[in-house]
Amino acid sequence: MRDEDKPEIRKLPLFRDMSPENFETLMQAAYAQAFPAQLEMIHQGDPADFLHVVMEGTVELFSRWRDRETTMAVVRPVSSFILAACIKDAPYLMSARTIAKSRIVMIPANDLRATFRIDPGFAMATITELANCYRSVVRHAKSLKLRSSRERVAAYIFCQSRLAGNAASFILPVEKRLLASFLGMTPENFSRAVKSLQSDGVAMDGMRIIITNLAALEAVADPDPLIDVS
Repeated sequence: MRDEDKPEIRKLPLFRDMSPENFETLMQAAYAQAFPAQLEMIHQGDPADFLHVVMEGTVELFSRWRDRETTMAVVRPVSSFILAACIKDAPYLMSARTIAKSRIVMIPANDLRATFRIDPGFAMATITELANCYRSVVRHAKSLKLRSSRERVAAYIFCQSRLAGNAASFILPVEKRLLASFLGMTPENFSRAVKSLQSDGVAMDGMRIIITNLAALEAVADPDPLIDVS
């Protein structure tokens, strides 16, 4: 594990408020590992032995059932996964694979739980992070259940534009196949949904989304503060 990794990890809300002594103890047991692209690092159902912190690269969290597979989340630097299973000492509910070559710091779950018991700052940060993750899952479930595929795509594009300062154009942060899966549709349905939004001010050029009428797009997306993250 590189010396420069510690300050980056320390900046994360999960570790920001814990005591310096407990943070150093936790980091002593952690180590970094490099993974090539398209490697399945953890498998759903396996014991949660480590909290993973993505320092470089990109990781997809996904799940399988029978012959079906769906993207649950995409994790970028610097952020962690999967905290709930580590704290609960339960099996992973999701698998993880690298999208690009990645470097990941692995913190033993046993040490994480021990620190949770003795460090109030870390315990509060853990509860807050788990609460935020829960609320994020509820928001996503509401969008999947209450919106049509066209409305989900419109809402996603509108929110991405807003996050980029109401940008009229932006590059999709992940490939269309992963984004379609995350939004609960096939790649073909995703492309059809984008095409159906042409009359509402949306065009797609490869991985670039171009918005020509933000008001029309907003009318379709109908952003809701109880569903969408502002």
